[in-house]
Amino acid sequence: MDSSPTLHPQAHELSVQIKWVTLARAVFSIVLVFSTLVFSRNGTDNITGQPVLSLYKMSGVVLGLSLIYFFWLQQKKYLRPLAYVQTIADSILVTAIIFVTGCYHSIFTFLYLVVIIYTAMLLPQRGGFVVAVLSSLQYGLLIELEYFNIISPFGGGPALAASVNESQILYRIIITIAACFAVAALSGILSFQLKTARQDLKITQEHLKRVEKMAAVDEMISGIAHEIKNPLASLSGSIQLLRDETESGTDQDKLMQIILRETDRLGQIVNDIRLISKPGRANARKVNLARAIEDVKALFLNTPEWKSRIELETKLETNLEVWMDPVHLQQILWNLIKNAAESIDRSGKVIITLNSPRNKRIYLTIRDTGKGIDPTHAPHIFDPFFTTKGEGTGLGLSIIHRIIDAYDGMMDFETIPGKGTMFTLIFQNAESFKI
Repeated sequence: MDSSPTLHPQAHELSVQIKWVTLARAVFSIVLVFSTLVFSRNGTDNITGQPVLSLYKMSGVVLGLSLIYFFWLQQKKYLRPLAYVQTIADSILVTAIIFVTGCYHSIFTFLYLVVIIYTAMLLPQRGGFVVAVLSSLQYGLLIELEYFNIISPFGGGPALAASVNESQILYRIIITIAACFAVAALSGILSFQLKTARQDLKITQEHLKRVEKMAAVDEMISGIAHEIKNPLASLSGSIQLLRDETESGTDQDKLMQIILRETDRLGQIVNDIRLISKPGRANARKVNLARAIEDVKALFLNTPEWKSRIELETKLETNLEVWMDPVHLQQILWNLIKNAAESIDRSGKVIITLNSPRNKRIYLTIRDTGKGIDPTHAPHIFDPFFTTKGEGTGLGLSIIHRIIDAYDGMMDFETIPGKGTMFTLIFQNAESFKI
């Protein structure tokens, strides 16, 4: 049995990216060794000269670090610190390469930009700017130290102050710093867009698979519900007539009350089944999502079962609207929040986030700190009548999925057993919704 820790999908993606960056770094160090060897044989530098030996040593350091990174990666822990350690160390190594290959006259300044680009891929929020700042400081300090003749690049040659004036040096430093920050900004934007596009593609694919799967049984479910509803109504009416003729409080009356209660329950199940087949959107109108969430939040916090042990946190954009039946929206929110609360054994937190990074799409996430979903159950949680609870019909998530699809929305989830689950809902903005 595999005892390695289970990674969150985002952590798994980061792990894969770090693996490829580490591999690319190792390949670069090997290429650097061979290119230095070829250059030293064909050029004027001796193969045992100080600059060449220094490049060999740095290549060895890079290979050694790559091995350390691979071992760290296998632990599947502290991946974000690993990404920071790698990228910061790389910026220092680039500075060392520039120093060895001529400082101000080095052709390897572009390597700073390479490090910033893949840092933005690994750490899209602020990592690119952190490395841009460090690279700018290191490069500026390196050139200033060379200008004031505190350090001298390998290979000798005239002092920098004697061959280049101060304005040229300042211009070079400013251009390099500007390039670092421009690349950090652009790479961060592109990385965020790529991440969002990949997430949307995944959600779309999974949603369409479930829609196709559910569509195959929609017609059959609708027919069964219709055939059950009529006899059920006749049965309920007949029992009610018999009860009217029965003395109140007798055993027969109590039995008839049980029958009527269970008949009502069956009627609700039939209505739920019909809702899966044909949710309809005849009563749709513009609804402010933040306001609807706050209403359900107030209802949730006034429920004695949860208000004492579940912390409900919201991070909401306030001006987002969807075109939907308010009853359907409340049903979606209540069921998802209730499911999140029920997944938490003792005390925990449910976090609701609402935002719209794009004009036409609204993202609603409901994340809990509960026990998560068993991997063997995950493929079936949207199947009608599938449930792991002692009570319940197993129709809740099926209905939610069908309602969201009826309003051209999408739904997906991510889960880590023992750590929690996050449901993501994507809605059309009310302005772009097609009635």
